[in-house]
Amino acid sequence: MIKGCAVTGPHDWCVDSAMLGTRSDKGKTRVATSAEDPQSQNGLDDLFDRVNQLLGTSAPRGEDDDDTDDGPVVRHRPQVTPGQPFTPRQPQTIRESGISASLIERLIMKYLFQVGLVTSRGIASQMKLPFKVIEPILKQLRSDKQIDLAGTTNTGDSEYMVTEVGRDRGKRYHEECTYFGAAPVSLQDYINSVSSQSIAGQIVTSDDLMKAFDGLIINQEMLNRLGPAVNSGRGMFLFGEPGNGKTSIAERVTDAFGSSIWLPRALYIEGEIIRLFDPRVHEVVEDQSAAGLLDSQQIDRRWVRVKRPTVIAGGELTMSELEITKNEVSRICESPLQLKSNCGTLVIDDFGRQTMPVDVLLNRWIVPLEKRYDFMNLPSGKKIQVPFDQLIIFSTNLEPKDLVDGAFLRRIPYKIEVPDPSVDEFRELFGIMSRVLNFEEKTRVRRVSH
Repeated sequence: MIKGCAVTGPHDWCVDSAMLGTRSDKGKTRVATSAEDPQSQNGLDDLFDRVNQLLGTSAPRGEDDDDTDDGPVVRHRPQVTPGQPFTPRQPQTIRESGISASLIERLIMKYLFQVGLVTSRGIASQMKLPFKVIEPILKQLRSDKQIDLAGTTNTGDSEYMVTEVGRDRGKRYHEECTYFGAAPVSLQDYINSVSSQSIAGQIVTSDDLMKAFDGLIINQEMLNRLGPAVNSGRGMFLFGEPGNGKTSIAERVTDAFGSSIWLPRALYIEGEIIRLFDPRVHEVVEDQSAAGLLDSQQIDRRWVRVKRPTVIAGGELTMSELEITKNEVSRICESPLQLKSNCGTLVIDDFGRQTMPVDVLLNRWIVPLEKRYDFMNLPSGKKIQVPFDQLIIFSTNLEPKDLVDGAFLRRIPYKIEVPDPSVDEFRELFGIMSRVLNFEEKTRVRRVSH
Protein backbone atom coordinates (compact mmCIF):
# COMPACT_ATOMS: atom_id res chain seq x y z
CA MET A 1 0.00 0.00 0.00
CA ILE A 2 2.76 2.44 -0.64
CA LYS A 3 4.78 4.70 -2.97
CA GLY A 4 6.43 8.08 -3.08
CA CYS A 5 7.64 11.03 -5.02
CA ALA A 6 10.73 12.91 -6.02
CA VAL A 7 10.80 16.65 -6.11
CA THR A 8 13.94 18.75 -6.31
CA GLY A 9 17.59 18.20 -7.12
CA PRO A 10 19.04 14.87 -5.99
CA HIS A 11 21.35 16.46 -3.46
CA ASP A 12 18.85 18.61 -1.55
CA TRP A 13 18.15 16.23 1.31
CA CYS A 14 21.67 14.83 1.22
CA VAL A 15 23.07 18.21 2.21
CA ASP A 16 20.49 18.72 4.91
CA SER A 17 20.81 15.17 6.21
CA ALA A 18 24.48 15.80 6.84
CA MET A 19 23.36 18.46 9.30
CA LEU A 20 21.30 15.97 11.27
CA GLY A 21 23.84 16.01 14.10
CA THR A 22 21.52 14.59 16.69
CA ARG A 23 22.31 14.26 20.34
CA SER A 24 21.73 11.49 22.81
CA ASP A 25 19.85 12.01 26.02
CA LYS A 26 23.21 12.46 27.70
CA GLY A 27 23.96 15.40 25.44
CA LYS A 28 26.79 13.86 23.43
CA THR A 29 27.14 14.98 19.85
CA ARG A 30 26.69 11.92 17.67
CA VAL A 31 27.98 13.21 14.36
CA ALA A 32 31.44 14.68 14.12
CA THR A 33 31.42 18.46 13.69
CA SER A 34 33.53 20.41 11.25
CA ALA A 35 35.77 21.50 14.13
CA GLU A 36 37.15 17.99 14.53
CA ASP A 37 40.20 16.87 12.58
CA PRO A 38 39.11 13.76 10.63
CA GLN A 39 42.65 12.91 9.49
CA SER A 40 43.94 12.92 13.05
CA GLN A 41 40.99 10.84 14.27
CA ASN A 42 41.44 8.34 11.44
CA GLY A 43 45.11 8.01 12.26
CA LEU A 44 44.44 7.21 15.91
CA ASP A 45 41.74 4.70 15.04
CA ASP A 46 44.01 2.98 12.52
CA LEU A 47 46.77 2.81 15.14
CA PHE A 48 44.47 1.22 17.73
CA ASP A 49 43.16 -1.25 15.17
CA ARG A 50 46.72 -2.22 14.23
CA VAL A 51 47.69 -2.71 17.89
CA ASN A 52 44.62 -4.91 18.46
CA GLN A 53 45.53 -7.01 15.42
CA LEU A 54 49.10 -7.51 16.65
CA LEU A 55 47.91 -8.42 20.15
CA GLY A 56 45.11 -10.60 18.83
CA THR A 57 42.61 -8.84 21.08
CA SER A 58 39.42 -6.92 20.56
CA ALA A 59 37.19 -4.89 22.81
CA PRO A 60 33.54 -5.03 21.93
CA ARG A 61 32.63 -2.17 24.18
CA GLY A 62 35.67 -0.13 23.37
CA GLU A 63 35.24 0.02 19.62
CA ASP A 64 32.97 2.98 20.14
CA ASP A 65 33.95 4.35 23.52
CA ASP A 66 31.36 7.08 23.33
CA ASP A 67 28.51 4.81 22.26
CA THR A 68 25.39 4.99 24.35
CA ASP A 69 22.34 2.82 24.58
CA ASP A 70 20.58 5.35 22.40
CA GLY A 71 22.79 4.61 19.44
CA PRO A 72 26.32 4.68 18.04
CA VAL A 73 28.60 7.40 16.90
CA VAL A 74 28.55 6.73 13.18
CA ARG A 75 32.05 6.98 11.78
CA HIS A 76 34.16 5.47 9.07
CA ARG A 77 31.13 4.47 7.04
CA PRO A 78 31.83 4.38 3.31
CA GLN A 79 30.23 7.31 1.55
CA VAL A 80 28.06 6.52 -1.45
CA THR A 81 28.20 8.67 -4.56
CA PRO A 82 24.72 9.54 -5.85
CA GLY A 83 23.95 7.70 -9.07
CA GLN A 84 26.61 5.02 -8.52
CA PRO A 85 25.55 1.37 -8.11
CA PHE A 86 24.89 0.55 -4.49
CA THR A 87 25.68 -2.79 -2.89
CA PRO A 88 25.72 -3.17 0.91
CA ARG A 89 28.98 -4.75 2.04
CA GLN A 90 29.45 -6.87 5.12
CA PRO A 91 30.82 -4.94 8.09
CA GLN A 92 34.11 -6.31 9.36
CA THR A 93 33.92 -4.64 12.76
CA ILE A 94 31.28 -3.30 15.13
CA ARG A 95 32.25 0.21 14.07
CA GLU A 96 31.58 -0.57 10.42
CA SER A 97 28.14 -1.94 11.26
CA GLY A 98 27.05 1.60 12.08
CA ILE A 99 25.38 0.53 15.34
CA SER A 100 26.65 0.17 18.88
CA ALA A 101 27.95 -2.93 20.64
CA SER A 102 25.34 -2.40 23.36
CA LEU A 103 22.52 -2.64 20.81
CA ILE A 104 23.89 -5.88 19.36
CA GLU A 105 24.26 -7.21 22.91
CA ARG A 106 20.61 -6.44 23.62
CA LEU A 107 19.50 -8.29 20.49
CA ILE A 108 21.61 -11.32 21.40
CA MET A 109 20.30 -11.45 24.97
CA LYS A 110 16.68 -11.17 23.84
CA TYR A 111 17.24 -13.94 21.31
CA LEU A 112 18.81 -16.23 23.90
CA PHE A 113 16.04 -15.36 26.35
CA GLN A 114 13.54 -16.68 23.80
CA VAL A 115 15.36 -19.80 22.54
CA GLY A 116 17.46 -20.71 25.59
CA LEU A 117 20.19 -22.62 23.70
CA VAL A 118 21.71 -21.80 20.30
CA THR A 119 25.01 -22.09 18.46
CA SER A 120 27.25 -19.10 17.88
CA ARG A 121 26.69 -19.39 14.13
CA GLY A 122 22.95 -19.48 14.78
CA ILE A 123 23.22 -16.20 16.66
CA ALA A 124 25.19 -14.64 13.80
CA SER A 125 22.58 -15.88 11.34
CA GLN A 126 19.77 -14.40 13.42
CA MET A 127 21.54 -11.05 13.67
CA LYS A 128 22.48 -11.17 9.94
CA LEU A 129 26.01 -10.17 10.92
CA PRO A 130 29.34 -11.93 10.27
CA PHE A 131 30.50 -14.11 13.16
CA LYS A 132 33.68 -12.05 13.51
CA VAL A 133 31.56 -9.03 14.44
CA ILE A 134 29.58 -10.68 17.22
CA GLU A 135 32.38 -12.94 18.52
CA PRO A 136 33.94 -10.32 20.87
CA ILE A 137 30.46 -9.53 22.23
CA LEU A 138 29.83 -13.22 22.97
CA LYS A 139 33.18 -13.42 24.77
CA GLN A 140 32.32 -10.37 26.83
CA LEU A 141 28.87 -11.71 27.72
CA ARG A 142 30.41 -14.99 28.83
CA SER A 143 33.00 -13.12 30.87
CA ASP A 144 30.16 -11.18 32.53
CA LYS A 145 28.37 -14.48 33.34
CA GLN A 146 25.38 -13.52 31.19
CA ILE A 147 25.77 -16.58 28.99
CA ASP A 148 27.68 -19.82 29.34
CA LEU A 149 29.17 -22.43 27.04
CA ALA A 150 26.86 -25.45 26.90
CA GLY A 151 28.96 -27.58 24.56
CA THR A 152 30.00 -27.92 20.95
CA THR A 153 28.38 -29.41 17.87
CA ASN A 154 29.83 -32.12 15.64
CA THR A 155 31.14 -29.38 13.38
CA GLY A 156 32.96 -27.69 16.25
CA ASP A 157 30.49 -24.82 16.64
CA SER A 158 30.04 -23.52 20.18
CA GLU A 159 26.62 -23.76 21.82
CA TYR A 160 25.62 -21.03 24.22
CA MET A 161 22.92 -20.95 26.86
CA VAL A 162 21.64 -18.05 28.91
CA THR A 163 22.41 -18.03 32.65
CA GLU A 164 19.93 -17.06 35.36
CA VAL A 165 21.53 -13.63 35.57
CA GLY A 166 21.40 -13.32 31.81
CA ARG A 167 17.79 -14.46 31.75
CA ASP A 168 16.82 -11.57 34.02
CA ARG A 169 18.64 -9.14 31.77
CA GLY A 170 17.12 -10.63 28.62
CA LYS A 171 13.64 -10.39 30.14
CA ARG A 172 14.22 -6.74 31.00
CA TYR A 173 15.41 -6.00 27.45
CA HIS A 174 12.42 -7.90 26.06
CA GLU A 175 10.00 -5.78 28.07
CA GLU A 176 11.59 -2.65 26.61
CA CYS A 177 11.27 -3.91 23.01
CA THR A 178 10.43 -7.40 21.76
CA TYR A 179 12.44 -7.09 18.53
CA PHE A 180 15.33 -9.58 18.23
CA GLY A 181 15.55 -10.02 14.46
CA ALA A 182 18.24 -8.82 12.07
CA ALA A 183 20.46 -6.09 13.43
CA PRO A 184 19.15 -2.73 12.21
CA VAL A 185 20.92 -0.28 9.92
CA SER A 186 21.79 3.27 10.89
CA LEU A 187 19.85 6.20 9.47
CA GLN A 188 22.94 7.61 7.77
CA ASP A 189 23.61 4.34 5.94
CA TYR A 190 20.00 4.30 4.78
CA ILE A 191 20.24 7.91 3.57
CA ASN A 192 23.35 7.02 1.60
CA SER A 193 21.60 4.05 0.00
CA VAL A 194 18.57 6.11 -1.08
CA SER A 195 20.86 8.75 -2.56
CA SER A 196 22.61 6.12 -4.67
CA GLN A 197 19.42 4.31 -5.70
CA SER A 198 17.30 7.42 -6.25
CA ILE A 199 14.44 6.98 -8.69
CA ALA A 200 15.26 10.44 -10.04
CA GLY A 201 18.50 9.07 -11.43
CA GLN A 202 16.74 6.46 -13.59
CA ILE A 203 16.14 6.94 -17.32
CA VAL A 204 13.03 5.37 -18.82
CA THR A 205 12.89 4.78 -22.59
CA SER A 206 9.85 4.27 -24.80
CA ASP A 207 10.69 0.55 -24.94
CA ASP A 208 10.71 0.43 -21.15
CA LEU A 209 7.24 1.97 -21.08
CA MET A 210 5.95 -0.47 -23.69
CA LYS A 211 7.18 -3.42 -21.63
CA ALA A 212 5.75 -2.00 -18.42
CA PHE A 213 2.30 -1.50 -19.96
CA ASP A 214 2.30 -4.76 -21.89
CA GLY A 215 -1.19 -6.24 -21.71
CA LEU A 216 -2.88 -2.86 -21.27
CA ILE A 217 -4.63 -1.06 -24.12
CA ILE A 218 -2.85 2.27 -24.17
CA ASN A 219 -2.33 4.42 -27.25
CA GLN A 220 0.85 6.14 -28.36
CA GLU A 221 -0.41 9.58 -27.44
CA MET A 222 -0.84 8.51 -23.83
CA LEU A 223 2.64 6.95 -23.81
CA ASN A 224 4.09 10.21 -25.12
CA ARG A 225 2.51 12.06 -22.23
CA LEU A 226 3.50 9.52 -19.59
CA GLY A 227 7.14 9.32 -20.69
CA PRO A 228 8.25 12.82 -19.59
CA ALA A 229 6.19 12.58 -16.40
CA VAL A 230 7.84 9.30 -15.37
CA ASN A 231 11.35 10.51 -16.26
CA SER A 232 10.88 13.70 -14.27
CA GLY A 233 10.83 11.77 -11.01
CA ARG A 234 8.23 14.25 -9.79
CA GLY A 235 4.58 13.84 -8.98
CA MET A 236 1.69 13.52 -11.41
CA PHE A 237 -2.09 13.60 -11.45
CA LEU A 238 -3.94 10.89 -13.34
CA PHE A 239 -7.57 11.87 -13.73
CA GLY A 240 -10.50 10.69 -15.80
CA GLU A 241 -13.76 8.82 -15.65
CA PRO A 242 -14.05 5.68 -13.47
CA GLY A 243 -12.98 2.48 -15.19
CA ASN A 244 -10.61 4.13 -17.68
CA GLY A 245 -7.52 2.38 -16.27
CA LYS A 246 -5.96 5.06 -14.05
CA THR A 247 -5.10 2.63 -11.25
CA SER A 248 -3.78 0.02 -13.69
CA ILE A 249 -1.48 2.60 -15.26
CA ALA A 250 -0.27 3.81 -11.86
CA GLU A 251 0.48 0.26 -10.72
CA ARG A 252 2.61 -0.42 -13.81
CA VAL A 253 4.71 2.77 -13.73
CA THR A 254 7.39 1.35 -11.44
CA ASP A 255 7.94 -1.60 -13.81
CA ALA A 256 9.24 0.89 -16.37
CA PHE A 257 12.32 1.48 -14.22
CA GLY A 258 13.11 -2.22 -14.46
CA SER A 259 15.60 -2.43 -11.62
CA SER A 260 15.89 -3.59 -8.05
CA ILE A 261 17.10 -1.87 -4.91
CA TRP A 262 18.68 -2.86 -1.61
CA LEU A 263 16.46 -2.20 1.38
CA PRO A 264 17.39 -2.55 5.07
CA ARG A 265 15.21 -4.89 7.08
CA ALA A 266 15.08 -2.43 9.97
CA LEU A 267 16.42 0.99 10.97
CA TYR A 268 17.79 2.18 14.29
CA ILE A 269 17.03 5.84 14.92
CA GLU A 270 17.36 7.66 18.24
CA GLY A 271 16.87 4.56 20.35
CA GLU A 272 13.97 3.19 18.29
CA ILE A 273 13.97 0.10 16.05
CA ILE A 274 11.81 0.78 13.00
CA ARG A 275 10.82 -2.04 10.67
CA LEU A 276 11.20 -1.03 7.04
CA PHE A 277 11.04 -4.24 5.00
CA ASP A 278 7.40 -5.26 4.56
CA PRO A 279 6.68 -8.55 2.73
CA ARG A 280 3.19 -7.27 1.90
CA VAL A 281 4.71 -4.43 -0.11
CA HIS A 282 8.25 -5.43 -1.06
CA GLU A 283 8.87 -8.26 -3.51
CA VAL A 284 12.17 -10.05 -2.89
CA VAL A 285 14.19 -10.40 -6.09
CA GLU A 286 16.25 -13.42 -5.10
CA ASP A 287 16.28 -16.06 -2.39
CA GLN A 288 17.78 -14.30 0.61
CA SER A 289 18.13 -17.64 2.40
CA ALA A 290 21.15 -18.47 0.24
CA ALA A 291 23.41 -17.29 3.05
CA GLY A 292 26.50 -19.01 1.67
CA LEU A 293 26.22 -17.21 -1.67
CA LEU A 294 25.63 -13.86 -0.01
CA ASP A 295 28.58 -14.39 2.34
CA SER A 296 30.84 -15.31 -0.57
CA GLN A 297 29.85 -12.06 -2.25
CA GLN A 298 30.44 -10.12 0.99
CA ILE A 299 26.85 -8.86 0.97
CA ASP A 300 25.50 -7.34 4.17
CA ARG A 301 22.57 -9.65 4.95
CA ARG A 302 20.84 -6.99 7.02
CA TRP A 303 19.68 -5.70 3.63
CA VAL A 304 17.16 -7.31 1.27
CA ARG A 305 17.19 -6.98 -2.50
CA VAL A 306 13.68 -6.10 -3.69
CA LYS A 307 11.94 -4.80 -6.78
CA ARG A 308 11.45 -1.06 -6.77
CA PRO A 309 8.35 -0.82 -4.62
CA THR A 310 4.86 0.26 -5.62
CA VAL A 311 2.80 1.28 -2.62
CA ILE A 312 -0.89 1.96 -3.09
CA ALA A 313 -3.09 3.77 -0.59
CA GLY A 314 -6.75 4.27 -1.37
CA GLY A 315 -9.71 5.91 0.26
CA GLU A 316 -8.88 4.19 3.55
CA LEU A 317 -5.68 6.24 3.92
CA THR A 318 -5.32 7.94 7.30
CA MET A 319 -2.77 10.41 8.63
CA SER A 320 -1.41 7.80 11.04
CA GLU A 321 -0.17 5.75 8.07
CA LEU A 322 2.05 8.69 7.10
CA GLU A 323 3.80 8.77 10.47
CA ILE A 324 6.03 6.39 12.40
CA THR A 325 3.78 4.30 14.64
CA LYS A 326 4.74 2.21 17.66
CA ASN A 327 3.00 -0.97 18.70
CA GLU A 328 2.37 -0.57 22.40
CA VAL A 329 2.51 -4.32 22.95
CA SER A 330 5.63 -5.28 20.98
CA ARG A 331 7.27 -1.85 21.40
CA ILE A 332 8.39 -2.06 17.77
CA CYS A 333 7.96 0.88 15.40
CA GLU A 334 6.51 0.56 11.90
CA SER A 335 7.70 2.83 9.11
CA PRO A 336 5.14 4.97 7.23
CA LEU A 337 4.07 4.45 3.64
CA GLN A 338 6.35 7.08 2.13
CA LEU A 339 9.40 5.52 3.79
CA LYS A 340 8.49 2.06 2.48
CA SER A 341 8.04 3.47 -1.03
CA ASN A 342 11.38 5.30 -1.25
CA CYS A 343 13.13 4.65 -4.58
CA GLY A 344 9.78 3.52 -6.01
CA THR A 345 6.24 4.79 -6.50
CA LEU A 346 3.57 5.91 -4.05
CA VAL A 347 0.05 5.85 -5.46
CA ILE A 348 -2.71 7.79 -3.73
CA ASP A 349 -5.74 6.14 -5.31
CA ASP A 350 -9.23 7.64 -5.21
CA PHE A 351 -7.65 10.93 -4.24
CA GLY A 352 -10.20 13.28 -2.74
CA ARG A 353 -12.27 10.47 -1.22
CA GLN A 354 -10.23 9.93 1.93
CA THR A 355 -11.93 10.39 5.28
CA MET A 356 -9.60 13.28 6.10
CA PRO A 357 -10.05 16.71 4.46
CA VAL A 358 -8.15 17.13 1.20
CA ASP A 359 -6.36 20.22 2.54
CA VAL A 360 -4.96 18.24 5.48
CA LEU A 361 -3.52 15.57 3.21
CA LEU A 362 -2.13 18.10 0.74
CA ASN A 363 -0.48 20.16 3.46
CA ARG A 364 1.28 16.98 4.63
CA TRP A 365 2.90 16.67 1.18
CA ILE A 366 3.84 20.31 0.55
CA VAL A 367 7.35 20.24 2.04
CA PRO A 368 8.31 16.70 0.88
CA LEU A 369 7.27 17.44 -2.72
CA GLU A 370 9.21 20.68 -2.72
CA LYS A 371 12.36 19.67 -0.83
CA ARG A 372 12.51 15.93 -1.42
CA TYR A 373 12.90 15.16 2.24
CA ASP A 374 10.37 14.68 5.00
CA PHE A 375 10.21 15.39 8.72
CA MET A 376 8.78 12.71 10.98
CA ASN A 377 8.09 12.49 14.67
CA LEU A 378 9.40 9.55 16.66
CA PRO A 379 7.22 8.15 19.47
CA SER A 380 9.58 9.90 21.89
CA GLY A 381 8.64 13.24 20.35
CA LYS A 382 11.95 13.80 18.58
CA LYS A 383 11.74 15.01 15.00
CA ILE A 384 13.96 13.41 12.35
CA GLN A 385 14.65 14.16 8.71
CA VAL A 386 14.37 11.30 6.23
CA PRO A 387 14.57 10.98 2.43
CA PHE A 388 11.40 11.45 0.39
CA ASP A 389 12.53 9.92 -2.89
CA GLN A 390 9.69 8.42 -4.91
CA LEU A 391 7.35 9.14 -7.77
CA ILE A 392 4.04 10.08 -6.24
CA ILE A 393 0.90 9.59 -8.32
CA PHE A 394 -2.49 11.03 -7.39
CA SER A 395 -5.23 9.06 -9.14
CA THR A 396 -8.71 10.57 -9.14
CA ASN A 397 -11.92 10.75 -11.15
CA LEU A 398 -12.33 14.37 -10.08
CA GLU A 399 -10.84 17.44 -11.75
CA PRO A 400 -7.53 18.34 -10.03
CA LYS A 401 -8.36 22.05 -10.14
CA ASP A 402 -11.54 21.31 -8.19
CA LEU A 403 -9.56 19.52 -5.46
CA VAL A 404 -6.45 21.59 -4.84
CA ASP A 405 -5.25 25.15 -5.09
CA GLY A 406 -2.70 26.58 -7.49
CA ALA A 407 0.17 26.43 -5.00
CA PHE A 408 -0.10 22.67 -4.76
CA LEU A 409 -0.72 22.17 -8.48
CA ARG A 410 2.60 23.90 -9.19
CA ARG A 411 4.33 21.15 -7.20
CA ILE A 412 2.66 18.50 -9.37
CA PRO A 413 3.87 19.53 -12.83
CA TYR A 414 2.12 16.77 -14.80
CA LYS A 415 -1.66 16.48 -15.00
CA ILE A 416 -2.56 13.67 -17.36
CA GLU A 417 -6.12 12.89 -18.33
CA VAL A 418 -6.91 9.25 -19.03
CA PRO A 419 -9.64 9.57 -21.69
CA ASP A 420 -12.49 7.22 -22.52
CA PRO A 421 -11.46 4.41 -24.90
CA SER A 422 -12.19 4.89 -28.60
CA VAL A 423 -14.56 2.57 -30.43
CA ASP A 424 -11.66 0.48 -31.77
CA GLU A 425 -10.01 0.33 -28.32
CA PHE A 426 -13.29 -0.72 -26.73
CA ARG A 427 -13.73 -3.53 -29.27
CA GLU A 428 -10.17 -4.69 -28.64
CA LEU A 429 -10.78 -4.60 -24.88
CA PHE A 430 -14.04 -6.51 -25.29
CA GLY A 431 -12.25 -9.18 -27.30
CA ILE A 432 -9.49 -9.54 -24.73
CA MET A 433 -11.92 -9.91 -21.83
CA SER A 434 -14.02 -12.40 -23.80
CA ARG A 435 -10.98 -14.63 -24.19
CA VAL A 436 -9.94 -14.16 -20.57
CA LEU A 437 -13.40 -15.17 -19.33
CA ASN A 438 -13.62 -17.98 -21.90
CA PHE A 439 -16.80 -16.33 -23.16
CA GLU A 440 -16.37 -17.38 -26.80
CA GLU A 441 -15.94 -21.07 -25.89
CA LYS A 442 -19.01 -21.04 -23.66
CA THR A 443 -21.09 -19.50 -26.44
CA ARG A 444 -19.90 -22.14 -28.91
CA VAL A 445 -20.85 -24.94 -26.46
CA ARG A 446 -24.35 -23.56 -26.07
CA ARG A 447 -24.84 -23.49 -29.85
CA VAL A 448 -23.75 -27.10 -30.20
CA SER A 449 -26.08 -28.25 -27.41
CA HIS A 450 -29.03 -26.64 -29.15
